[in-house]
Amino acid sequence: MTDLLLIYPYFNDDESIFKFPPLGLGYIASYVRSRGYTADIIDCTFLTEKEATRRAKNAKARVIGISCMSSMRDSALKLARGLRGSCEHIIAGGPLPTARPAEFLDHFDLVVLGEGEETVLELLQAYDSGMDHKELGVKGVSFRQYGGPKPGLDKKREAKHIITPPRQHIKDLDSIPFPSRDLFDHESYKRYFKDHHGYTITSMMASRGCPFDCEFCSRPIFGRSYRGRSTATIVDEMEEIVSYGYDRIWIADDVFPLNRKMGEEFCGQLIKRRVEAAWESLCRVDILDQELAAQMKKAGCYRLFFGMESGNDSILALMNKQTRVDQEKKAVGTAKSVGIKTGGFFILGYPGETDETMLDTMRMASSLPLDYVSITMPYPIPGTRLYDRVGKKMTMGDMKKGQGLVKHVLTYDSDFSSFKLKFGITKTMVQHYTRKHLGSWYGVMKPFETVTDLMFKKIR
Repeated sequence: MTDLLLIYPYFNDDESIFKFPPLGLGYIASYVRSRGYTADIIDCTFLTEKEATRRAKNAKARVIGISCMSSMRDSALKLARGLRGSCEHIIAGGPLPTARPAEFLDHFDLVVLGEGEETVLELLQAYDSGMDHKELGVKGVSFRQYGGPKPGLDKKREAKHIITPPRQHIKDLDSIPFPSRDLFDHESYKRYFKDHHGYTITSMMASRGCPFDCEFCSRPIFGRSYRGRSTATIVDEMEEIVSYGYDRIWIADDVFPLNRKMGEEFCGQLIKRRVEAAWESLCRVDILDQELAAQMKKAGCYRLFFGMESGNDSILALMNKQTRVDQEKKAVGTAKSVGIKTGGFFILGYPGETDETMLDTMRMASSLPLDYVSITMPYPIPGTRLYDRVGKKMTMGDMKKGQGLVKHVLTYDSDFSSFKLKFGITKTMVQHYTRKHLGSWYGVMKPFETVTDLMFKKIR
């Protein structure tokens, strides 16, 4: 019997370059294992729901924990219903349960709010001692407290939604063991990336939290309190990842490096220790300069992704990005000048946009020398200020995968139609890939851009 079984209910067959094992569950597993408990992980990325359920039942775990993001809500709830009775306790955690715990308490005994390592350990200790989580007073959880029947109410029990005091974030990240990579399905991930992208890559985290405050960004787990690991332990973990046979490492922080000093220290460690690992990360456009970029390239940086979001300064201000269009252009140029490949993320149809601001973004996304472009519709995530602005206009409870060439789905009543935004996304990607392949011959596409600009304006 396993003390703790953790499930990542990601059932997906797309060809994303961002398909990685569940680091959060790996950290929880390693944390409780270091305290003497047994733990296992079922990562559903390469499984069917039927196979995942079968494995979970066969594990005969005392406690089952299911992680959940907005795109996984239905799968998480379905798994929970199917696993009722196969364990002593079933708990939920992750971004969506943290933001909306009440929605999960029909199917789960308890919701873990925020970072899970210390909370899950205390829950296991409570269950070990024969106590219930309600008796122990564990911080950072949500559950239902049932009282006795009220007079004249047909003996129905009254349920009260309890949220215990918040748990403080773990300040010393070096005190947490590396995630339990022995529980990840490395062979399936390697095969997937090799088949679809020609290389192998896996993820790690060098910090938690983000000090910036973009309006659309959800940070229910790590929050705004930035906590960085020591560069020595970051490089230690990179060496461990290399021993698993990966070609590249994705540093999955909200932003990395956070500043110039951190970047220089990290690169210095990699160069000094001669770590043979190419790495990629998400970087802000206002951090990179020529000297840092050159050092990052020397230290093995293969690609940087920039969250540009818009090609219009007024929309960037509305999003509270605290960056400018000229910084976006300069950062891409700086990275390219030292041989670092670049990727850019954009949002089209943000609340408050006009046809002209969206065309600015489309032109930006398709004109910059980016090696990778991702352009999406806005997704108002619970807990964000964007959700607060448009929450009453929501037409769909959660993110869903759409059909057709553009699989993004409009989840709220926007000023722009789904068709218009899909047209804009398709137009941008056609222009991006055409420019990428034609290079200096791209001028032949000018009539296409002019005509599709006019068509975009006509679509409502």
